[in-house]
Amino acid sequence: MKVPILGMAIDERFLNHRLRSTSIAGMCGATVATGLFLYRDLVDRIISWDLFAVGVTMAAVKVAMMAWYRWKD
Repeated sequence: MKVPILGMAIDERFLNHRLRSTSIAGMCGATVATGLFLYRDLVDRIISWDLFAVGVTMAAVKVAMMAWYRWKD
């Protein structure tokens, strides 16, 4: 599949690689936010609810989208 606006510069492989890299980046972000939350809780004894919210939100969106695509395919 070629993107008509951008011509030969962007093809199906580019879009697939962008999708995968964005997914991996999101999972890494959720892991770092959750890890930093746990570190601050266990070492500094400070509960950072904002980091907890970021990690849980990213994980919930990932699971919800996986379920959505599973039901719609």
